[in-house]
Amino acid sequence: MMSMASSPRWLSRLVAVLAVTALVAGCAGSSKPKPEPLAPLTPKIAGALAWSQRVDGVQFPLAVAVVKGTFTVAGNDGTVLALDAESGRELWRGSAGAKLSAGVGSDGRFAAVVTREGELVVFDQGAVKWRKALGTRVTTAPLVAGERVFVLGVDRAVQAFDVLDGRKLWLMQRPGDPLTLAQSGVLSAFKDTLIVGQGPRIAGIDPLRGEVRWDVAIGSPRGANEIERLADLVGPAVRVGDVLCARSFQAAVGCVDAQKGTTLWSKNIGGTDAVAADAEFVFAGDASDRITAWKINGDAAWTSDKLLYRSLSAPLSVGKTVVFGDADGTLHFLARDSGEALLRLSTDGSPIVAQPVVSGTVMLAVTRNGGLFAFRPQ
Repeated sequence: MMSMASSPRWLSRLVAVLAVTALVAGCAGSSKPKPEPLAPLTPKIAGALAWSQRVDGVQFPLAVAVVKGTFTVAGNDGTVLALDAESGRELWRGSAGAKLSAGVGSDGRFAAVVTREGELVVFDQGAVKWRKALGTRVTTAPLVAGERVFVLGVDRAVQAFDVLDGRKLWLMQRPGDPLTLAQSGVLSAFKDTLIVGQGPRIAGIDPLRGEVRWDVAIGSPRGANEIERLADLVGPAVRVGDVLCARSFQAAVGCVDAQKGTTLWSKNIGGTDAVAADAEFVFAGDASDRITAWKINGDAAWTSDKLLYRSLSAPLSVGKTVVFGDADGTLHFLARDSGEALLRLSTDGSPIVAQPVVSGTVMLAVTRNGGLFAFRPQ
């Protein structure tokens, strides 16, 4: 048991994290101006619902795992579900036995989630393989790669476990900022390097030893107090070849060369959600849901005010479009080179909560009410 003498620092840090989360949620809620009315739209492209499924709501930062034609998703109650991307057919189903705070990571065989009690649960084709108490709060989906499971805590410490038996392999904890963001952070793989967001910086880590290979900044904290200076990287980061792009919360959007470990560019811009990118453009919405596209070299391409204050999700770049979900459960398809509205598709009326994902010709959107809606272009 933690002694009273050792608890104040830990407790103050946890309270600070929760307070920042509540503040951010409040700023995104009732105080927000009314959404910009949608202009009438004559669809310029076509898309139709391919299939739908449902989980028990999504009140946590969900990342949908996409591996080998399979979508792996999870719901509030701890259900983890693997679906065939083309047909929506259930491949397997498992349960963590508790409500979730983060998920899902998968390598195609093993899947991992974290419960609200801070327990890492790993599945093998739907059967619970092992459980492990983490001793920290987690809001970022675990990464399953290279026969390891990597976990990023809200304190931005990283733990690595053997995927077969749950044996803890290493822990990396670096000096951090007084406050951290209780939102999905950056945790991904680039070739033989583990990519981790720690504060406004992105680091390349040796996945075998937990040692830092390189470390560069995307955002620069600014403001009069600790909350205003909060600039954690928001996940997921997006990869285009050797380039990784991400958002620094309320501070910047930028890209790094992950092979060289150098910053390519960074633009000061507010906002709270992850970005999208392709071989030509990087896309992001700001705090007012003004959308900006930059060329992959950082030059401005276009901006759009057509979806202001609609509580947009993180975007997806797919084909010739960039797709945003909104608080009404509507998917907005915009021309990636101009921002022109091309198509709107509806779901169940509740907010799109996870960044849309794509497998083959099927795009999946997940709603707060647990709706899984797969669309296919026509």
